[in-house]
Amino acid sequence: MDLSSIRKLITRYCTGEESWVDSRTVYIGHKEPPPGTEAYIPQRFPDNRIVSSKYTFWNFIPKNLFEQFRRIANFYFLIIFLVQLIIDTPTSPMTSGLPLFFVITVTAIKQGYEDWIRHKADNAINQCPVHVIQHGKVVRKQSQKLRVGDIVQVKENETFPCDLILLSTSREDGTCFVTTASLDGESSHKTYYAVQDTKAFSTAEEVDTLHATIECEQPQPDLYKFVGRINIYLDQDEPIARPLGSENLLLRGATLKNTEYIHAVAIYTGMETKMALNYQSKSQKRSAVEKSMNAYLIVYLCILISKALINTVLKYAWQANPNRDEPWYNQKTETERQRHVLIRAFTDFLAFMVLFNYIIPVSMYVTVEMQKFLGSYFILWDDDMFDEELGEGPLVNTSDLNEELGQVEYVFTDKTGTLTENNMELRECCVDGHVYVPHAICNGQILPGAAGMDMIDSSPGVDGKQEREELFFRALCLCHTVQVKEEETVDGIKRGIHQGKSTSFYISSSPDEVALVEGMKRLGFTYLRLKDSHMEILNREDEMERFELLEVLNFDSVRRRMSVIVRSTSGEYYLFCKGADSSIFPRVVSGKVEQVRARVEHNAVEGLRTLCVAYKKLTHEEYEETCRLLNSAKLALQERDRKLAEAYDVIEKDFILLGATAVEDRLQDKAADTIESLHKAGMKVWVLTGDKMETAAATCYASKLFHRNTQILELTTKRTEEQSLHDVLFDLSRTVLRQHGSMTRDTFSGLSGDFQDYGLIIDGATLSAVLKPTQEGPSNGGNYKEIFLEICRNCSAVLCCRMAPLQKAQIVKLIKASKEHPITLAIGDGANDVSMILEAHVGIGIMGKEGRQAARNSDYAITKFKHLKKMLLVHGHYYYIRIAELVQYFFYKNVCFIFPQFLYQFFCGFSQQPLYDTAYLTLYNISFTSLPILLYSLMEQHINMDILKRDPTLYRDIAKNSLLRWPTFIYWTFLGVFDAVVFFFGAFFLFDNTTFTSNGQLMATNTQMMFGNWTFGTLVFTVLVFTVTLKLALDTHYWTWINHFVIWGSLLFYVIFSLLWGGIIWPFLNYQRMYYVFMQMLSSGPAWLSIILLIIVSLLPDVVKKVLCRALWPTTTERIQNADKLYKGHLSEFTPLSSLHAPPVRKHDRHGNENQNHTHRRSDSSPPKKLMCTYWGGRPDYCTFSSFLRIGENPRFSGAAYAYSAPGPETSV
Repeated sequence: MDLSSIRKLITRYCTGEESWVDSRTVYIGHKEPPPGTEAYIPQRFPDNRIVSSKYTFWNFIPKNLFEQFRRIANFYFLIIFLVQLIIDTPTSPMTSGLPLFFVITVTAIKQGYEDWIRHKADNAINQCPVHVIQHGKVVRKQSQKLRVGDIVQVKENETFPCDLILLSTSREDGTCFVTTASLDGESSHKTYYAVQDTKAFSTAEEVDTLHATIECEQPQPDLYKFVGRINIYLDQDEPIARPLGSENLLLRGATLKNTEYIHAVAIYTGMETKMALNYQSKSQKRSAVEKSMNAYLIVYLCILISKALINTVLKYAWQANPNRDEPWYNQKTETERQRHVLIRAFTDFLAFMVLFNYIIPVSMYVTVEMQKFLGSYFILWDDDMFDEELGEGPLVNTSDLNEELGQVEYVFTDKTGTLTENNMELRECCVDGHVYVPHAICNGQILPGAAGMDMIDSSPGVDGKQEREELFFRALCLCHTVQVKEEETVDGIKRGIHQGKSTSFYISSSPDEVALVEGMKRLGFTYLRLKDSHMEILNREDEMERFELLEVLNFDSVRRRMSVIVRSTSGEYYLFCKGADSSIFPRVVSGKVEQVRARVEHNAVEGLRTLCVAYKKLTHEEYEETCRLLNSAKLALQERDRKLAEAYDVIEKDFILLGATAVEDRLQDKAADTIESLHKAGMKVWVLTGDKMETAAATCYASKLFHRNTQILELTTKRTEEQSLHDVLFDLSRTVLRQHGSMTRDTFSGLSGDFQDYGLIIDGATLSAVLKPTQEGPSNGGNYKEIFLEICRNCSAVLCCRMAPLQKAQIVKLIKASKEHPITLAIGDGANDVSMILEAHVGIGIMGKEGRQAARNSDYAITKFKHLKKMLLVHGHYYYIRIAELVQYFFYKNVCFIFPQFLYQFFCGFSQQPLYDTAYLTLYNISFTSLPILLYSLMEQHINMDILKRDPTLYRDIAKNSLLRWPTFIYWTFLGVFDAVVFFFGAFFLFDNTTFTSNGQLMATNTQMMFGNWTFGTLVFTVLVFTVTLKLALDTHYWTWINHFVIWGSLLFYVIFSLLWGGIIWPFLNYQRMYYVFMQMLSSGPAWLSIILLIIVSLLPDVVKKVLCRALWPTTTERIQNADKLYKGHLSEFTPLSSLHAPPVRKHDRHGNENQNHTHRRSDSSPPKKLMCTYWGGRPDYCTFSSFLRIGENPRFSGAAYAYSAPGPETSV
């Protein structure tokens, strides 16, 4: 053993941790390598247990408590509770301890139950049986006992128990078929390959004789990347090294299909498998409402401290008089006299903090959590968002962001599979300028009776035209990774395919490839199968051709092309390549480049997805050199991807261009309507795609992202080659700001017709240059980001093409970090969209044909892009207004609750005497007032759902967190203070005149009630509970029997509880101060009148304010509410919503003339339609002529005003 081996051995043994090395060695079957080859270094690996649970039986209580008390509010109440235990406070520790205990217990039960479910799932997985080969026999053991290096036998339809390297299969060619639906949602069968030198070991006895080691990278979460090498020892010779890649790696969770059995070796187990690494938690997103709540809590904490400080100072000012400091009935003890004044002051300060601490609503957190959790079911239960084709509905992966759906300002969307169907159809192919159009092909579905092909350009070509044509078709039949799913075979040949019988179909991870192969079938060349490393195709003469598949240079998003190397039966070597035009044309040395380029550009403008096809012949020597390059790169353990990319770059060049294809990806149903609605709602929509600029731009026009009158601004590589980036940016900046100076489009309505619409197109290369930091200062034009953002703010839509996945996330991050800090939403359907979905405030995945990676990593998942409209405009709108009311109402009712306690201190010598009984202090937020607001926050519909869908502009009323702004918060706070003053002083004046009764009790002469602090506090508390509950009732627009039951039931519960609490002498209480108080209060007629009067006075200012605002300055929402009430809820069926918007203000030109731009939504040749909508219901008919006339003349309301033609009768005027 040489010194390097000894050093390696010492390093590994002494460190003892895998993190010190970047690779691992796995001994297959736990066999030591032959002597003299390499040192046998046993490594410690985890077992195969999967642990998705957070807690164990022993650590649940301490760990859960630690996590809960990390929340500031819980920790604050814990401190208050401890203060009440330590010092002599005016209230019982139960008043803080019981609500805190309730909150902690409910949360712990919820989290414990969820974790118990995870434990059950873990045990089911860990105890399932697996088959392991030991000493030449198949042994059955539990999955959790599997170890790295074990050889596993998996049978058809079984799930792989860990990450495995495929050694051999029941198939002669060493392949197996696998579905990875549980990992990425792709149900297609993927092919995996056994190591060439081990595929002959087909039985358990043979596999057990295998002597080999595997060197591979340490576990990492990328499902599609694996780098390794297997060393096979035969006799005493040098080991044979073979590369291992992702095509050899079987992932835990995938399922074996169409293969009888396989043998494989375990390399990653338990929590080191790629599936386990991918399921680890993502970073926590916080909504704008949650941030507002925290800000309000800080304000109220400051108010609390101020109250305690003021009362402490005033107490010592009051007690400056010795007679007040030590009255005869309350003289201090010697210990109290000797305590330092600062210690006494600090103790009193803490006592006042305890007395006023209820201003901080601890139960608000529980209510908000319950509202979010229960509210998320409304999305899950929405039948309108259920997809019959997929048989699936929407998913909610996190309920913490429900209200954020109502605050979105920027929408970033992918194109393919998101705006489009990802349902590919081959429209045409071009060979040397000759265009061929297959008929009736639709993503693998062939319509009967279709013609073979259509020659559009049938002008006679040069000699060998047919040869080039057939070579093009062969290239597309061979250059792909499509698999054939066989249903029936005849003599080993799928004759049914060519005879129009559907006996088999193509499956692939890429819909483009299926469309191309199906297209070739219609043009006479049929791909049959891959058998024994030979690809079989049928030509036009029904003759079978066989090509040996030698190498596959897989597609990647950087190269944007793929290649195959095949050998024909005549021994000729071909390299066929297909890819994006930008990656093929620079590598072409001959062929009709200009004709093909012109056709590609024409198809791109039409919105078709284009691919170019090229080839070159290889000599045997060139093929050998190619193999050497590829093998050298594949065997590398370090930087394999970079070395492969360099090898591909050398191999894929000097092509002869054959032609191009055009595939159509149809726009999704109602995608254009959804984008138009989002624009009207004030959102800016950006399309981020990897497609060509022309293709993406055509899709943007089709989806109404761009309109005919939109002025397109280009910030592309082509333009920056002609001008410097600095000059281009400043030119664009001057263009967009010329019309309205420095004001951005955000200042104005997005529907305004008075401003030119701009659309920006930028490509990935230019974006990199914009985002790249420069050496110049901002004054020299180096600060390109700000200029770019300024241009984007003034554009109604932005298209980013040729984007890499990371660049999509960079764009989202750039907008998030801009000075306005807008709320962003990203939506996509593929793995390349995951980065931007995770980066955006709200990430939405589409359960599409590119797998479920996007759906798994998103906050919400939907089946179609059109469902985004209802999710934002309806669900998002409702979620936001509900939780905004919940937060403001909680702070309001707690101000009403605790401010009378503050005022009471001025009348009790700042003695920290509580105004309310302990039971009332404890149950106010838990029982008396919590259920009505919870139900309101789940069921309130301030506007009918149909109206929200019809009029997207209503979304603007809640934009930018408008219901939780500081003026609104201050209004609610002052309203609470006003009500508290009314409660306190109204009750105080009722006890103004008092006399002694015959038995020595003090009685109020005007109410005939016993005068005492508990009677006074109970009266205040009664008015308080009724007022805050009725305030919520006044704010409720959507009444159901449940609302009535909860609101009136809460008031009834308070009355019954008070009667029981004060009507019985409870044996477990050491005081009976509330005995008979409530009943004695209710026995007084004037007290009843006073309670009713105080409730009315408290609610009056808010009612008057609402009435005046609705009458004089109504918002659009309030107009629609009034109209909906007027027509008894039938507004959404009959009324054109445009008539309910505020009348537009006419703009005047410089000469004082009214600027009347007769721009119509429909055909310019026809005048604007004027509608008379009739209400059928016994009331007089109503007409909205004036509003329609205004809207027809002024384009400022071009979006919401007459985008919708009201259903029902239309009468021409």
